Amino acid sequence: MRAFLPLLLLGLAARAGWIELKPGLDWLETTHALWALGIATLLEIAGDKIPVVDHALDLIGTVVRPAAAWLGATAVLTAWPSPWGELTGLALGGVALIVHGLKAKLRLGSTVATAGHANPIVSTAEDLIAAGGALIAIVLPLLVLGFVAIFVWILARLRGRARATAARPG
Repeated sequence: MRAFLPLLLLGLAARAGWIELKPGLDWLETTHALWALGIATLLEIAGDKIPVVDHALDLIGTVVRPAAAWLGATAVLTAWPSPWGELTGLALGGVALIVHGLKAKLRLGSTVATAGHANPIVSTAEDLIAAGGALIAIVLPLLVLGFVAIFVWILARLRGRARATAARPG
């Protein structure tokens, strides 16, 4: 749901010594990377509160969010032999694309239903979910898989309800 916030938290956790990053991807914990990710996170979070900017971010996010998921997963799968860490990162990038698509459709429905007035509230909920999910992934990595599965299930149910509501006559 956010491209840069999880990478920022990942870099901060590595800098604090909580996790170890894969050699070659340890640049995520450098001062320059943390500043760049921090600024990108703030811009992404702020831009997501403005409907027109939000839709532009969703278009860009179609590529950026799966790539960020791949990068983050690959960076922490240090103990996995090649190519399994990279392939798992690629699969998780696909999951990020699915989550992104479901979220974008849900957000479009919210924009249409409320003329964009609910978008800042929905966006703030997304911020909290993204931060919580990233923190859980750092502290309890296996728990995050259940978190993602539940989140995808919830989004799919909400999308189904939105379709059923739209299909009703009158």
